[in-house]
Amino acid sequence: MLRKIRILLLTSLIILASVTSALAVLTLEQRLGKLLYFDRYLSSNHNQSCASCHDISAGFADPLNLRLPDLYPVSAGSITTAFGGRNAPPSAYALYSPPFGLDPATGLYVGGQFWDGRAATLKDQAKGPFLNPVEMNMGSEANVIAALKDPANRNAPEYQRLFSLVYKINLAAVDPATAPAKVTKAYDKMAQAIGAYEKSIQFAQFSSKFDAVMAGAEFFTPSEANGWALFNSKAQCNLCHPAPLFTDFTYDNLGIPKSTHPLLAANAVDTGLGSVLGDPLQDGKFKVSSLRNIELTPPYGHNGYFVTLYDIIHFYNTASDMSWPAPEVAANVNRNELGNLLLTEAEELDLVAFLKTLTDSFEGKRFAPIIP
Repeated sequence: MLRKIRILLLTSLIILASVTSALAVLTLEQRLGKLLYFDRYLSSNHNQSCASCHDISAGFADPLNLRLPDLYPVSAGSITTAFGGRNAPPSAYALYSPPFGLDPATGLYVGGQFWDGRAATLKDQAKGPFLNPVEMNMGSEANVIAALKDPANRNAPEYQRLFSLVYKINLAAVDPATAPAKVTKAYDKMAQAIGAYEKSIQFAQFSSKFDAVMAGAEFFTPSEANGWALFNSKAQCNLCHPAPLFTDFTYDNLGIPKSTHPLLAANAVDTGLGSVLGDPLQDGKFKVSSLRNIELTPPYGHNGYFVTLYDIIHFYNTASDMSWPAPEVAANVNRNELGNLLLTEAEELDLVAFLKTLTDSFEGKRFAPIIP
């Protein structure tokens, strides 16, 4: 419980500091980041942008996964026959995740980006997809910068202008053959701009029905109200998904089975945080996801094992019984907070109803989050 209180206090301070400034228009740096975020030209086949897998219509996750979660548990890359090995995590509310590190008071790893925390910050995360062969597949930082400057890229003049205004970088002078250090700097600043945009109000709207209820402007249905009560009691969801962000940013092995989906079945066992740290005590652990916009981000789990919200809630409820396949990683499985919750089917459905109240309207009124 101490770790929850410490993390909630940290989260509260971050949110309180950002609520006022979040209402402002985009800064020049964020405007540059927005151009980069939606630019499909910055992929090997000019067909994929950050938004391709993190779009507002899907709660800043993959729209293809939302439409066809049973067929696509993971995302296709710029090379359309290449697929990632993990379900694309939403970028909404990711700005509140603290930099990756070990909390000395609890001995738990907290924060960072990606399922395994391998990127400490949003800026670090933004550097990865451009070079990943199963994502944007650009091969090198130099290729990305060349695409920024390419006259065939309709954004090239605006990139030239904004890089100069924001970072005092003349893109025309960034030549990988004669100035490799300038390429590295430009690439670093490009990622910084994307991270800045992901800190804008668009990615943390606090405009859901839940927020309206907490502000006294709306009411839960009986089913939603019971789901919220269960969330904070019998179902124990709040232990790892405390409001208002509905995550404590820690890492857990839920005991999710290895995927047998054709896109993932041949993949090696995924040890998550353990492979990043080289620590067997962290094997099988993945970052606790925020539940905000969860309705829009199927499938669920690091490998997209669960197609619907009901499926994963039923797993949380019954994972300890023998009806489920063995965990992908048997070590370090959390069975203290899930697995034998003794929820009825009606209670599982009430939890689903409540979780759907966490969907932002993307057009409606913003409510200041309720801070414990």
